[in-house]
Amino acid sequence: RMQKSESHGSLQMRNRVTGNYEQRISSGSQEKHRSVVHQNKLLPSKNSPDSVRKPHPRPSDKLNPKTIDPFGDQPRAPSAFAAIYSKGGIPCRLVHGSVKHKLQWDCLPETLPFDPLLITLAEGLRETKHPYTFVSKEGFKELLLVEGATEKTVPLLPRLIPVLKAALTHSDGEVFERGLNALVQLSGVVGPSLNDHLKHLLTSGSLMIIKAKIPTYCSICS
Repeated sequence: RMQKSESHGSLQMRNRVTGNYEQRISSGSQEKHRSVVHQNKLLPSKNSPDSVRKPHPRPSDKLNPKTIDPFGDQPRAPSAFAAIYSKGGIPCRLVHGSVKHKLQWDCLPETLPFDPLLITLAEGLRETKHPYTFVSKEGFKELLLVEGATEKTVPLLPRLIPVLKAALTHSDGEVFERGLNALVQLSGVVGPSLNDHLKHLLTSGSLMIIKAKIPTYCSICS
């Protein structure tokens, strides 16, 4: 009986030890699983944007910031004249003829207010693209031909002269030619009233530029 009791006690002891060992293994496995799950929650997934490794900024990036490619096709904002023309602010349109182009006015030019239309057309003399070049040049000339143009134009001279000066000092030869023609037309309309404004037009700097362009203009006309 004693041996049987001892055997039974030993078996219980082994079962208890084995149970404790298995429990510790099970607890350790669960703890390890929870730790892995916790780490996976902290780490970003492969599909998330954070998982993509971003290059570290180089010191040279501060010295050489990214700029717009000057050789790429960059959209250009329209000029003031082009924007007004596209919105219908110029009351005329270009009519393409088989031989010669002409302007068709929405209403009689003599009924139109010169302010600000004449100044807007003068600003368009600096355009370099068709149809703005033709519309501004022809519109300016035709508006000065209407009856009563002198009385309507003289009050606008202080604002017209700086605009014509910008055309006369422009780097483009055709812009200079349109500006010079416009000045001649303006002089024929306002007469001596232009004299008081010539000092603002023919400053030392602009006079040098105009004189330098005159021989080229004369050779074109001849």
